[in-house]
Amino acid sequence: MKVATHQLRCTECGARIAGSAVNSIFRCPICNGLYDVIYPWSALPDGEATSASKLPNASALRWLWQERRTSTMSVDQSGVWRFRDLFPILEDENNVVTLREGNTPLYELPRAAKALGLNWILAKHQGMNPTGSFKDTGMTAALSVAKERGFEWVACASTGNTSAAMAAYAARAGMRSIVFIPEGKIAWGKLSQSMDYGALTIQLKTDFDGCVNVLTDLVNRFPIMLLNSVNPYRLEGQKTPAFEMVEQLEWQVPEHVIVPGGNLANGSALAKGFAEMHHLGLIPRIPKVSIIQAEGANPLYRSLQENGGQELIPVKANTRATAIRIGNPASWRKALRALRTTGGWCEQVSEQEIALAKAQIGAEGIGCEPASAVTLAGLKKLVAQGKIGPEERVVLILTGHTLKDSNYTIDFHRGELFNAEEDAAIPAAERELHAALRKPPVVLEADTDTVFRALESQMKLVHA
Repeated sequence: MKVATHQLRCTECGARIAGSAVNSIFRCPICNGLYDVIYPWSALPDGEATSASKLPNASALRWLWQERRTSTMSVDQSGVWRFRDLFPILEDENNVVTLREGNTPLYELPRAAKALGLNWILAKHQGMNPTGSFKDTGMTAALSVAKERGFEWVACASTGNTSAAMAAYAARAGMRSIVFIPEGKIAWGKLSQSMDYGALTIQLKTDFDGCVNVLTDLVNRFPIMLLNSVNPYRLEGQKTPAFEMVEQLEWQVPEHVIVPGGNLANGSALAKGFAEMHHLGLIPRIPKVSIIQAEGANPLYRSLQENGGQELIPVKANTRATAIRIGNPASWRKALRALRTTGGWCEQVSEQEIALAKAQIGAEGIGCEPASAVTLAGLKKLVAQGKIGPEERVVLILTGHTLKDSNYTIDFHRGELFNAEEDAAIPAAERELHAALRKPPVVLEADTDTVFRALESQMKLVHA
């Protein structure tokens, strides 16, 4: 990775520019579209042929990536930069800023699979990254570019996970970071991370989209690199879990990959990763990538239902799954392209469905933040609609760690998550499941006989 060989291509009008020529808001000056990073070997939608001599050797790449796993170099120990041959975005490897992100586990979910009548459900747990979310995979890439280009300050608007990741990587690089968050609409566990990593944290009396507007004005006035997901280098890092996933599956491709939908960049990043692997001959086909949104933050789902995705219908976002509480997602066109090119679907799920799915994932011994659980909730709907059959392999992307929003989990198990009206809206068929999964703490006197009787009672329930 001594020479960066990439361009930026507008996803709307197709205009190409050098990476160094991009403006501060990462928008095409011709049509305001977002950019993709492209390479000499990239397959392009305009039909331009790629010379076979430019294509990396698939077998050599597989061998090289496996060899790097035994290296002691931090750039090789990163589950993102281990795949750097497929995103040469830096001139100098010494500019890589890494916390050894990636290399996240792929868990089986046998109970969920049995309940749905599927043979196999897997969860790619991106919450096992250094700051506890999938945002680390993109942040290591984008912040490394910022460092190489001489920026001292970086900034983002965030519902929580982006701010934690950016602050951590900026601190690691010796750079300064600014975080804009919507006041009162962020999980405190995530906000505490930003503060701990030294970010200048500014709470604005608005929603996420209002924070984005202020941030856009800021980066237009000052030499600050924008690190939200409109930054195409973020998506180059976020595509690498696709590589990692199929490598973990011994280069077998699942039929479906299901992703939570907030600002909608992650689904498109993974679709890009799968498409590139297919183009290079690393995999024989591309899985369907589906995107699931919360009912209270469903602009993509609503737009597809009402106008076939011709234009976005922004919404006033309202969901307890704070990581996806976004009503006007910047990357919606990229997400739409991912759905259409892979043959995936977009669904919405209720707050009650999210809570139940989160508890069911937790009962597998895994755990995730609420936004991650929309994947299992959405999978249930896709199975019920006959879109996914028993023999098909499904991978759920769990985007955040369970401790990102511990209050949500505690409120669920205490029976305090929903108000009376929401509680009454839980279908009768699911009410017993909610009750069975709740495990509130039992308060007893410090007396051995009392504890013994309580344990005996619990054991009888288990064997009943």
